[in-house]
Amino acid sequence: MNGSIRKRGNAWEIRFDGGYDADGKRVQKSITVKGTKAEAQRQLRGLLATHDKGIPINTSKLTVAEYLERWLRDYVIPNTRPRTSEGYKGIIRRYLLPALGHIQLAKLQPADLQGMEARLLDKGLSPRTVLHTHRVLFTALKHAVKWGLIWRNPAEAVNTPKAAPKEALIPNADGVTSILELAKETPYHALLHFLAFTGCRRGEAVGLRWQDVDLDNSTASIVQTLHRVLGRGLVIQPPKSAKGRRAIALDTETLAVLRAHRTQQLEHRLRMGEAYQDQGLVFADPLGRPLDPNEATRTFRTLARRTGLEGVRLHDLRHFHASALLQAGTHPKIVQERLGHATISVTLDTYSHVLPGLQEQAATAFATIMSKAKRPNF
Repeated sequence: MNGSIRKRGNAWEIRFDGGYDADGKRVQKSITVKGTKAEAQRQLRGLLATHDKGIPINTSKLTVAEYLERWLRDYVIPNTRPRTSEGYKGIIRRYLLPALGHIQLAKLQPADLQGMEARLLDKGLSPRTVLHTHRVLFTALKHAVKWGLIWRNPAEAVNTPKAAPKEALIPNADGVTSILELAKETPYHALLHFLAFTGCRRGEAVGLRWQDVDLDNSTASIVQTLHRVLGRGLVIQPPKSAKGRRAIALDTETLAVLRAHRTQQLEHRLRMGEAYQDQGLVFADPLGRPLDPNEATRTFRTLARRTGLEGVRLHDLRHFHASALLQAGTHPKIVQERLGHATISVTLDTYSHVLPGLQEQAATAFATIMSKAKRPNF
């Protein structure tokens, strides 16, 4: 595919081959770019790259709906995790397509986006949901610019709603202990104990295999996760980031729980005989297959409600673990590594509500040190 650039008044005209029409005739297409020559050259390079990837170019009639479906198919699904792509797909089909799908991509204006977000807020959507919708569209349009389908990202000029940080309902140690006591009546006691005492994510725990647990050296290695994905069922994947792949130290109580759980699992396996489909999972369903994470969530919600902790989620065990460590004086870097956060800033931002108390402790500790210092006699 060939292309050229020429000056047209205060803008630049990009001309390029648009392929062949139904009669086999070569079609010449052009777009106008307002800005510098370097920006026009960048757009032309994007168009050439798009053509080389086999992506059809139609700068005049491609609608937002057609582009978003193409973006999902050609970029999101091949390059993101299944749960991420499902989330993007839900946002696009629930909010973006009804509001913007009919508009031609090249004619999409910031006002269209600003109006859509205002209407979503009027319908009762939370600022956080609208902000997430904006970010999905921003990312999609960023790729449209990169592919040379539009020359600017209209989402850059939109004022997004301010979403207040969502504060978790973090249970205290007494509440967690009560939940774990009730969990002994269910098949999920070992799993819930493991989550509370390690801070692991749900998917990391249900994806854990016995080969990843070293009971003699008191460690558990997180090397895979298990999630339920719409349309695909239970899917095993590697951790989301390099930091997510980690070894976690286990305390003596958790080791005892895991040993007892393993004994019960082996006894159950013998009783089931050939019906048991052993896949080496630490936390499996009664037939040895992967445990549905949603079942664990529903059980936890019921147990929390019975203890009077209405609204506390399974994921809040992770928040409880991190907050308890920070309040006990554990260095945030250790907490980050234990939780598998990509950076320490994620840990500090997520648990900033704990920091004021730690600041007071630090100030008191420093004052105590200084009070014990010998004062000179003058």
